[in-house]
Amino acid sequence: MHIAVASHQPLPAKGYGGPQRVIMALVRGLATLGARVTLLAPPGTRVSEATVVEVPPRKFGDGTTLAPYIPRDTDLVHVHFPLRHAPRSPPFVQTVHGNLKGGAPPSPNSIFLSHDHARRHKSETFVYNGLDPADYVFRRFAKRAEQYDLFLGKLHSAKGYHWAVEAAKRTGHRLIVAGGWRPSFTGSVKYVGEVDGTTKAALLARARCLWNPAQWDEPFGLVSVEALLSGTPVLGTRRGALPELVTPAVGALCDTMDEIIAAADRIQTRDPAACRAHAERFFTHLVMAGEYLRMYQHVLETGTLPAGRATPSVPA
Repeated sequence: MHIAVASHQPLPAKGYGGPQRVIMALVRGLATLGARVTLLAPPGTRVSEATVVEVPPRKFGDGTTLAPYIPRDTDLVHVHFPLRHAPRSPPFVQTVHGNLKGGAPPSPNSIFLSHDHARRHKSETFVYNGLDPADYVFRRFAKRAEQYDLFLGKLHSAKGYHWAVEAAKRTGHRLIVAGGWRPSFTGSVKYVGEVDGTTKAALLARARCLWNPAQWDEPFGLVSVEALLSGTPVLGTRRGALPELVTPAVGALCDTMDEIIAAADRIQTRDPAACRAHAERFFTHLVMAGEYLRMYQHVLETGTLPAGRATPSVPA
């Protein structure tokens, strides 16, 4: 199968770039599973697993302007940005990486990132994000109570970083905050700025736990998968997709500050091997690519998208 994957941002990502890293993982996974991949992306893109066709940024907004860059023998186009009009051929699908504005209907052939994300947009079609486990350091050793906690992500109130900071102030437990803002913290809280690559992998692997106390409905929650692949359990809230990602064996989900502080007291009892195994079962680049191939085949055979496959933590 020949798939044209379209990204309106250059790859690989510079900085955190969650959606771009997912696209990179998808291309790698599709190629590993035997698909032929052409990547339509802005100039400067370098991806060894795909044939790169450079597309001027202004051409990505409409299917008619994108069409001349699609190879003639492409079986299906997979876009990762809003497309006003679909190309006339070949068939296409598009992944919705964020939450749509209230009341806005999804574009045709939309694929969401989780069961909750799809449900909130009146759809049953989703594919979980996946990452390559080889990009993370799996720390097999049991966590210790005195290890630092980690918050990794945008320092925005919706991400709940203030919960992690407040918990550190109350308990005196060490917290490392990594994100793209420059706040002023004191005491047991250390700010290290935006991190990526080997620095991020090391921080994740050495942490007692990752804090992801989301105060909004996350479409997915990629940083939680990064932690689990590192053998690090997750502290979070029951918002958005997090209940689909985090089970009691690999973390704790709470509703209040008092609950999450109490849960943090024993979070290190989770087995790092269980965290890694959970992520490898549901959230790798190969699992993601396999599910997208199922979506592609269904569209080619029936013209419609099938329902997604949820983790066992989602009620039937």
